[in-house]
Amino acid sequence: MLIINPKYITDHAGNKISVVISLKEFEAMVEKIEELEDIKLYDQVKNSDESSLPIDEAYEMIETLRKEK
Repeated sequence: MLIINPKYITDHAGNKISVVISLKEFEAMVEKIEELEDIKLYDQVKNSDESSLPIDEAYEMIETLRKEK
């Protein structure tokens, strides 16, 4: 579980205008965001009608295309 302990910067009227978190908390947030993006991409691919092929075949195709250039 990600626990964030933000510190707020306020204006003269007491309105929150910025937030400060530790670098460790920021890096943990970035990691979670990347994980969520990966899950979203996985779900998109899983729900698509596009065909797939084994990773070895994909690598072979990529290498073939590189050699053709």
